[in-house]
Amino acid sequence: MNIRQFLDARVAAALVEAGAPQGSSGMVRPSARANFGDYQANGIMPVAKRQGINPRELAARVVDGLQVELAGVVDKLEVAGPGFINIFLKPEWLASQLEQAYTSERSGVDSAPETQTIVVDLSAPNVAKEMHVGHLRSTVIGDAVSRTLEFLGHKVIRANHLGDWGTQFGMLIAHLEEVQKDNPDVMESELSDLEQFYRESKQHYDNDPEFAKRARNYVVKLQGGDTWCLEMWKTLVDVTMVQNQRTYERLNVAITPEDTMGESMYNPMLPGIIEELKAKGLAVEDDGAMVVFLEEFKNKEGEPMGVIVQKRDGAFLYTTTDIACAKYRYETLGADRVLYYIDARQTQHLQQAWTVVRKAGFVPNNVPLEHHAFGVMLGKDGKPFKTRSGGTVKLSDLLDEAGNRASALIASKNPQMDAEQQAEVSNAVAIGAVKYSDLSKNRTTDYVFDWDNMLSFEGNTAPYLQYAYTRIRSIFRKAGVAEGELSGNLVIVDPAERVLAAKLVQFNEVVDNVAREGTPHLLCAYLYELSGAFMSFYEACPVNKDGVDKAVRASRLKLCALVARELKLGLGLLGIDVVEQM
Repeated sequence: MNIRQFLDARVAAALVEAGAPQGSSGMVRPSARANFGDYQANGIMPVAKRQGINPRELAARVVDGLQVELAGVVDKLEVAGPGFINIFLKPEWLASQLEQAYTSERSGVDSAPETQTIVVDLSAPNVAKEMHVGHLRSTVIGDAVSRTLEFLGHKVIRANHLGDWGTQFGMLIAHLEEVQKDNPDVMESELSDLEQFYRESKQHYDNDPEFAKRARNYVVKLQGGDTWCLEMWKTLVDVTMVQNQRTYERLNVAITPEDTMGESMYNPMLPGIIEELKAKGLAVEDDGAMVVFLEEFKNKEGEPMGVIVQKRDGAFLYTTTDIACAKYRYETLGADRVLYYIDARQTQHLQQAWTVVRKAGFVPNNVPLEHHAFGVMLGKDGKPFKTRSGGTVKLSDLLDEAGNRASALIASKNPQMDAEQQAEVSNAVAIGAVKYSDLSKNRTTDYVFDWDNMLSFEGNTAPYLQYAYTRIRSIFRKAGVAEGELSGNLVIVDPAERVLAAKLVQFNEVVDNVAREGTPHLLCAYLYELSGAFMSFYEACPVNKDGVDKAVRASRLKLCALVARELKLGLGLLGIDVVEQM
């Protein structure tokens, strides 16, 4: 059960009963400190201000209404400060909720009451360019949110918006043609380093007028459907995606070749898009180009901004593609909601494209188009993360470095571990650390990449959470019992048990929040707090020590089992593996 929603609905109803207008919100949130209760209702003061009444008096009336309805749920309700209501949950009720969660593989998380088809635009690498650190956030944040939405029962369509179309393909095809003359097996050599291949193509284009002329001609042929050019283009796409797929598999993200939806797939739609925009009076000719003028966006002179959708030479733009993309996702894929994991610098571009989409009626207003923007990865110098020579850091190199550092770390921590197990643990720690370092930060901000912090066994890191899980597994090995085979009632007596229980029942609402807001850092913060509550519980409440009553031991083992399950489930939603030992 989502406890916060449950309480929020009850407080809102009590507010209306106390004289507040219909639709008033309880604004129930988890309390920041235990002495303020488990939850706090913050909705009384704004209602009282609008009604012109004393907030503490209104809060007292709300408490009176809640006392009876929540008698079996709430241990204590108190009016605090200028009109907050602190809510303390009954230990017996918490225990009953956790008993239900113990019998559920989902750890008590409800499926969504109404399932949707949700398209998630993520990753978006470019053809003939190797994935670099700039693709990490779009890939891992988009994947974590997709996993969470699927866990709640939604149909998720991952759309890997591959940059596989545009004028640069003329020079790439021309360069591939030339190197194949000297090396028919170029697929196994030159293209193994896509970045080098791309740089050579660009250099050739800039310095050789004849080559540039041929490249421009190939662009026209490619866009016109020339068979040979399409074959060469497909060669470049296939080689790129084979390399990208290796990276996806190393990262443990659920992106497959079938999820590739490149810019090229919308190309046949573009002429029709222009005709529709013209027919609806949105696109008008301006200096030979087709332009949509938007009142919602102004230029420096305060005039409606013109968004070009077709150049005077007939070529289309990224905006045109993104308009077609949104239309396709609604009309063909049947999207009820579309999430875009694209960095914050593209905000205005997307908003302009979507404004055209809405004006044209391509996607109705009840289907959200959400830009889940994110910041960039920075080095310790506060600048975009680069190699020492100032180049772009390849994602494969980053993962290699993480693997090497994790191997050395695990070998120093547990030198007795056999080679096979050490390799498994090192990989889980390395990939988990890289992903968690990103996912644990609010996606709307930039963050500093720090090897020492991300691989630490202390603080809000993947190794810390993975270690907490292995510690619980060791408790069960010592107890000689499986996590799912415990009998007896779960009873909450000690204050540390109560704190842990109150944290455990929040899992449902945190998962809901991640699905709604697209913010995996909320789940990371929760798992870190849960692990901290478990460590405090374990220090205060012996489990396997001699003299612990059998019933108490069984109850505490159930708490341990629930923590382990939530850690495994939560990290799994982030695409991070747990291990049995570290």
